[in-house]
Amino acid sequence: MRQHAWWWLLAAAAVMLGGAQLFGPAGKSVTSGVIALAASAGVILGVRLYRPERAVAWRLLAGAAVCAGLAMLSWAGSATWNVVDLLHPATFLLAFCGLALLPPRDPVTGRSGGLADTGVIVCTGVLVAWVLLYDPYVFDAGTYPAPEILAYPLADVLLLALALRVFALQERLTRPHLLVLLATVLFVAADVRLFLVAVAGTVRGPDLSITGWGAAFALVAAAALHPAMASRHAVPVPKAGSWKLMAVHLVLVLIGPAATAYALIRDIDEHELDVLDIGVPVTFTAVITVMLLVRTTLTLRLARRQASAMRHMVLHDGLTDLPNRHLLTTGMASSRALILFDLDGFKDVNDRLGHALGDELLVAIAARLRPLLRPEEVLGRTGGDEFALLLPSPDVIEVTARAADVLAALRGPFEVSGHTLHVTGSAGIRLVEPGADAAEALSDADLALYAAKAAGKDRAELFDPRLRQEQIDRVRMVEHLRAGLENDEFTVHYQPIVALSSGLIVAVEALVRWTPAGRPPIGPDCFIPVAEDSGLIVELGERVLRRACADAAVWHGRYGVAVTVNVSPRQLTDPSFTGKANRAIADSGLPPAALTLEITEGVLIGSGVQALAHLHALRAEGVRVAIDDFGTGYSSLAYLRDLPIDTLKIDKSFMPADPTDRRQTALVRAVVDLARSLDLTTVAEGVETAHHADLLRSLGCDRGQGYLFARPAPAAQITDLLARPSHATGRQIFLSVER
Repeated sequence: MRQHAWWWLLAAAAVMLGGAQLFGPAGKSVTSGVIALAASAGVILGVRLYRPERAVAWRLLAGAAVCAGLAMLSWAGSATWNVVDLLHPATFLLAFCGLALLPPRDPVTGRSGGLADTGVIVCTGVLVAWVLLYDPYVFDAGTYPAPEILAYPLADVLLLALALRVFALQERLTRPHLLVLLATVLFVAADVRLFLVAVAGTVRGPDLSITGWGAAFALVAAAALHPAMASRHAVPVPKAGSWKLMAVHLVLVLIGPAATAYALIRDIDEHELDVLDIGVPVTFTAVITVMLLVRTTLTLRLARRQASAMRHMVLHDGLTDLPNRHLLTTGMASSRALILFDLDGFKDVNDRLGHALGDELLVAIAARLRPLLRPEEVLGRTGGDEFALLLPSPDVIEVTARAADVLAALRGPFEVSGHTLHVTGSAGIRLVEPGADAAEALSDADLALYAAKAAGKDRAELFDPRLRQEQIDRVRMVEHLRAGLENDEFTVHYQPIVALSSGLIVAVEALVRWTPAGRPPIGPDCFIPVAEDSGLIVELGERVLRRACADAAVWHGRYGVAVTVNVSPRQLTDPSFTGKANRAIADSGLPPAALTLEITEGVLIGSGVQALAHLHALRAEGVRVAIDDFGTGYSSLAYLRDLPIDTLKIDKSFMPADPTDRRQTALVRAVVDLARSLDLTTVAEGVETAHHADLLRSLGCDRGQGYLFARPAPAAQITDLLARPSHATGRQIFLSVER
């Protein structure tokens, strides 16, 4: 019902005004007065319902409707309470203010441009009013009605000028604006007809004028009740210089001379030509021309300002207002050194606190670094959380010291939206030779930045040409990895995990191996990090998981042996990982409880909520979870609390080199005792000597894995090993597969 209220209001007004034609002037005046008062209530209701951006303008128009309604009612009443002389001026004043506030401010020329436009339209309207109304019906005819009657056309000119200004300044007119514009035209037409009734007698009676006023305010109410008022963009962004404004200016330029010519021809034909007949049109035409020149000058001047602002926007970062990558690459021609730096862990800030707060942090960083700049130094933002500093000096010591200054400034706490944030940065330094390619210099600095992060972060590294070769090697490695996946060059080997109490093989760990065609094998230490960085680890990990489940299904069915498979943090960011793991288990026929997924302690750093969701879902199906290399990396007791785990794998670095190493022994004992208190199974890696095995048994460690028992071997050798009756003896296992 609300959507069509404006239409029903117009229909009701049309019925009432049509019915009023059956009565005399008093009946029509009462009807139009009631419609105007009802229209004011409709406008207020529309403002409350839709809350337009310029509610004050609509309230002023409602006030104009109230004054007009009371005026028409008083007109129909006795002379003792007729207050038309007060209400009509109030109607015009409120309507002027409402229409003036309705459009937004001109973004190019501001208030001055808006006043110039209004002045041009007003002068043109006055000129037309002089030529068509005042000159023939007042001055030439020698009839001078009451002052208020003479003032109506001039007031109407201003009213129409303000309405046309809305049209000229709006980039897109909404239905409410069109209805208000139509209402203004109708109101002005009704006033002009009343003027002709009073001055010329060329038309009879004010009936149609009264009806026109009522219809005009009904249109204003319909505009306020229109659903388009509900949009937060009910008042579109203005666009000075639009085609509509140009069209209005063109019409105004032509109206002046045309009206002047018409007045001269008419007065010459009627033999009534005098000084005013020439002076008034020419004067107003000259004023209009001057105002149009002023408006054009304002537009051109401020258009240049806009162009300058646009150039600044193109060359500067929109968030921090620092020079952007384009401006930095241009300025690199006159610089001798480049420091490229970014924030360590900025992604974690965005993930935990939101991108809006991350943006505020970047703004705070820019504000802190600006005062550190020396003459001829340029600080810019190249994108994301990455910044660049251009220096005029090629001195390595000085440039390194400036990088240290920047990193020291970043270490101080930042107060952002009620949060105290502590961040660090890593930097890459590249000395720039005269004539060096800017893009290449940025790429080299980025390589140095990557090296700084790899070396531990919160530090700066100077570019070394070897870094470029390493990058080339990494790119080639990625291409070789893709080719290897396409050619199925990866195999899975397995290393037995032995129960220390019995010597029996209770599980095997799946380890991927790569043997490219026609080339020697490539170690996991070389290709796994590249697979992680490139994202190929997701496909490779899925293949290893499916292969391991298929092989282990046979071993588990015959010997009860389980399998453990390493899962990278990158895999746990894949939303479909749980589904892939469940399909691998189902397709192989391996019981979920016979599969253990090994994760690193830092999995929460890179994967967060998504990783936990996968682990909880799979553990609910019976899959077990182990923490690999416990005691290194991001070791924290919080991980034992937060992660759904069943097994702790003790890193091989904790295995004591000789029986007298009490510190290493104490560390192993602490981990085993901790795991036992949490009901977790312990698996010790790197068991290479009989002393290691004896020590672990004495400490209560559950399982061991290492060269003492067996090296990793292909699936066929593991099958042969498990089929031998002697597999229960650890030493015999080792001898059987070490070759």
